[in-house]
Amino acid sequence: MAKIDWRAVVLLQQFIVAIFFSACLFAGGVAQAAGGPLVAAAASLRFALEEIVDRYAAVTGSSVRLVFGSSGALVQQIENGAPFGLFLSADSGYVERLIAGGYTEGTGTAYGQGALVLFTRPGLLSPPGEGLASLARATSTGQIKRLVIANPEYAPYGRAARAALRHAGLWTQIQPLLVVGANAGQAAHFALEGAVDAALLPLTLAKIPALTKAGNYVVLPAASHPGVSLHQQMVVLRGASDIARNFFVYLQSAEVQAIFSRHGVRAISG
Repeated sequence: MAKIDWRAVVLLQQFIVAIFFSACLFAGGVAQAAGGPLVAAAASLRFALEEIVDRYAAVTGSSVRLVFGSSGALVQQIENGAPFGLFLSADSGYVERLIAGGYTEGTGTAYGQGALVLFTRPGLLSPPGEGLASLARATSTGQIKRLVIANPEYAPYGRAARAALRHAGLWTQIQPLLVVGANAGQAAHFALEGAVDAALLPLTLAKIPALTKAGNYVVLPAASHPGVSLHQQMVVLRGASDIARNFFVYLQSAEVQAIFSRHGVRAISG
């Protein structure tokens, strides 16, 4: 059985995040002052937040800059002094870690519930609604040769994917086929480019038009990945600007919640 060299994966992921973070900081030069505060967010939120930030600028005249990555890698950046004003995590655990470490202002708040989906190229799963049961058949018959997930060491959706595969009894079987993306966004990119036959992705990314044209997806129930809640939280970080604090308030508005919902971030029941 092929084994994953997680140390190599983590080093590669940290290298990618470091380059991306540096590019965001230095590409604009003077934009550090004019571009607004930096907001760190889970890669699964890219398309929702880009729409929200555009709307916020139109309503308030204030701009916000977004940096995306796996929640775990972004937390490491924050702990190492990255000048973010706000953090949106794909799970609550990373926010709790920052609160415990004294990196935040206040205790944060939930902004939604994430959902994991199984994405495949057209025609691979029959019937597609059976989800992981169909995946088991497709891998055993050789229809699926590569499956991508986000890095479970850093990405909540990667942990959910690993939990789902283990719960379905597929984790060992899938090892020779497994591709690991640095974060959910990179996993979605592999799926979009046709580098893999299947992917376990956030619903927020599976819903984008380019991916809906490239394949099919089925939403997996929360019970399919026990122990990984995907309960999503955000928090203002220590030293945040007034614009970052105001954006945090704006993110809790009904207008923004409707945008999140349309992109696949579900309202938290109760």
